[in-house]
Amino acid sequence: MYNKKEENKRIGNIGEGIAVKFLENKGFFVLSRNYKRKFGEVDIIAQKGKVIHFAEVKSVRSAQAGDVTRENGGYRPEELVHPGKLRKISMVANEYMANKPDNLDYQIDVVAVFIDEARRIGKCRFSENVN
Repeated sequence: MYNKKEENKRIGNIGEGIAVKFLENKGFFVLSRNYKRKFGEVDIIAQKGKVIHFAEVKSVRSAQAGDVTRENGGYRPEELVHPGKLRKISMVANEYMANKPDNLDYQIDVVAVFIDEARRIGKCRFSENVN
């Protein structure tokens, strides 16, 4: 049995794996996972065309994976990416981009992952350019 912290980490790892597959299926090339710097971490760095995407992944367990909206009182994990977290991601992104060619642009995205462990499925909701 997992304690709450271990369980959150386990669900987060599953969610990041699902998010990677989701992005790859959408034509992204994943450059890095769990990219850490002293002032923050980015879950996934991916590239599509001439844009580098810094993706924050928020994962939750859900019996109806992906069928959750604010309108029906559901939980929107992407709303947990608060301004402080966006600042940290932006700092990491700026450092990462410092040594990249000038013709590349970047943006910060959020991938919300809804995991239904019983049915072994996950669904993603992708929010682009959230900064």
